[in-house]
Amino acid sequence: MKIADIVRITNGKVVCGNETAEKEITHAFSSDLLSDVLTINRVGILLITGVANLQTIRTAEMAEVACVLIVRNKKVTQEMIDLAKENGLMIIESPGSMFGTSGKLYENGIKPLY
Repeated sequence: MKIADIVRITNGKVVCGNETAEKEITHAFSSDLLSDVLTINRVGILLITGVANLQTIRTAEMAEVACVLIVRNKKVTQEMIDLAKENGLMIIESPGSMFGTSGKLYENGIKPLY
């Protein structure tokens, strides 16, 4: 699925990295425990989280995540955007819950990691 489709399905808003909107994403991982994100063994996934802070961006960069989807209508800071730009990371904000957002993406073909 293209990231542009993820934005549409989740009623999201791209806040950083719009140039990668045509990139294909096949798998997603949902978690608010950033330590769990570091256990991921697949490159280029979508991370769905409600944690909106700098540590999220640092963790996503270390785990080689392609795109971070911030749920529960949380807002990213300018510091997060700046760090994401430095690392070539796309960030999307979405008003939906983590559970509902994950379910919509699953229904539309995104595969879970586990």
